Amino acid sequence: MRSIRIGTGAGYSGDRIDAAVKLVERGNLDYLVLEGLAERTTALAHLEKREDPEKGYGQFFEARMYALLALCKRKNVRIVTNLGAANPQAAARVVVRVARDLEINGLRVATVLGADVASSIAKEDPHIWETGEPVTRSDWISADAYLGVEEMLPALAAGVDVIITGRVADPSLFLAPMVYEWGWSLTDWDRLGKGTVLAHLLECGAQVTGGYFADGQKKRVDDLLHVGMPIVEVFKNGEGIISKTPGSGGVVSVQTCKEQLLYEVMDPSTYITPDVVADFSNVQFQEVEQNCVHVTGGVARPDGQFQSDTWRQSRFIGEGFIAYAGHGAIERAQMAQAIVEQRLKDAGIASQDMKSDLVGMNALHGDAAGRPEPYEVMFRIAARAEGRSMADRVGEEVESLWLNGPGGPGGVRKYTRPVIAAYSTTIRRSAVKSNVNIVEVDER
Repeated sequence: MRSIRIGTGAGYSGDRIDAAVKLVERGNLDYLVLEGLAERTTALAHLEKREDPEKGYGQFFEARMYALLALCKRKNVRIVTNLGAANPQAAARVVVRVARDLEINGLRVATVLGADVASSIAKEDPHIWETGEPVTRSDWISADAYLGVEEMLPALAAGVDVIITGRVADPSLFLAPMVYEWGWSLTDWDRLGKGTVLAHLLECGAQVTGGYFADGQKKRVDDLLHVGMPIVEVFKNGEGIISKTPGSGGVVSVQTCKEQLLYEVMDPSTYITPDVVADFSNVQFQEVEQNCVHVTGGVARPDGQFQSDTWRQSRFIGEGFIAYAGHGAIERAQMAQAIVEQRLKDAGIASQDMKSDLVGMNALHGDAAGRPEPYEVMFRIAARAEGRSMADRVGEEVESLWLNGPGGPGGVRKYTRPVIAAYSTTIRRSAVKSNVNIVEVDER
């Protein structure tokens, strides 16, 4: 029975490049998907583009292309990625430059544009989900719609080697090759639902092959050090088999698939994408052999709008850490905590904008009775402030404990970073205009 094979080469922007190389070398793939955008990374990409019009694409994108481009071309594996982020055209120029450096002639690269809806959303002025206010009531950095399969199909039909998008819904990156290869209708809700299930299972990379799963006790995973990336073998009826890079570590099991199926899903019967509203409630998994799980089920219904994320800069966060060890470590850390908290309050930072804890004692679960006293503890404090200079004050106050606080401190770390706040809304499909640009690498 004919099938197509799609592998995940990245589940986030900083994912392991060597794992993607092994996947392409051993996986007998038709498509390699590099998924690397989250809300925060998209906003930061827009900030980068503001500072430099040739930036704004994904982190490590150039390094990935140097590692993967020639290999994928040689093995006839098509690359699909959203690492174009805020600047797909600049990312395409990176691919062209890398291809020339590697002497890969004839490579064709497509960019899918239209995710940046800043001008359209200002005209539409929809209400923000979180606040109920119109979009135009606040200053925002950028606005991006989540594009879907339909917007990607022209690039796939053009037969290009690399497809670069901006903000596209994660499952759409995987579903689009399925729709194109099998010729599914965009109203074939049964197959689109099944394909969306498979896409969702793959979109987070090694999470379905044992990453973010192992606990060292009940959920044991062999050779997590060399955890493999996932592969889906997709059949025309929409069913599929999940596996992983041959010869790699990790595990693909019914349990890993169940956990990933529910990852970031609030209602399994209503999983909303730009392509469909999918229903995961009838999905079934069957382990057909070791590290191979057959996936059936999943249906869908239509979705009439695009989700759009908007971002605005919302103050700064300052953060500081200092460690104490040995006899009386807790008491000294608590003294440090009281000193810094009060000095920041005296400087004008409100209590509700501060969070401090003792790492190793109460940072994750709060105070717990009957715990053993730790031999070492780290005092951490973070606070929000309107300006960078006030946020810097947080780390500076922690650092000053070296000479002005309890005895015997260890090293200090301090950071200040801008806060990028994400807000969501919807925008009419008709207000989003997409297009595809294609370039070819020629000899020079």
